[in-house]
Amino acid sequence: MLQGTRREARERALELLYEAEAKGLPPAEVLIGLPVTPDHFAVALVTGVGERLAELDAHIERLARDWTVERMPWVDRSILRLAAFELVARPDVPTGAILSEAVELAKRFSTEEAGRFVNGLLSNLAREVRPDSAEAPAP
Repeated sequence: MLQGTRREARERALELLYEAEAKGLPPAEVLIGLPVTPDHFAVALVTGVGERLAELDAHIERLARDWTVERMPWVDRSILRLAAFELVARPDVPTGAILSEAVELAKRFSTEEAGRFVNGLLSNLAREVRPDSAEAPAP
């Protein structure tokens, strides 16, 4: 799959996770209700986040200084869950790509400060769950 296609799939997955939050639905239910099935990678991300939500939130909350997952803005929380899932469960995806894409999503859909927060938290998670990764965190 091409990088642009994965970038688009991540963006679509973010939209669907945000929709699930807004509607108070499990991510799988949002997928079921779609008239057109999204890209396979987007479906895998949304499904994976939904299946491992408690585990992902535990990682995020542990690494977030002075923040609970519930207090985070919906979009930031969705970005963190999406990238945390990739770091934990998708060893086929390079660490640098995950971090870079998450920071770009945060800057695009949230704030510059959110980009820094997302980068810091995910870089720490990457060091824990991918200690052998030689890739540097996103700038």
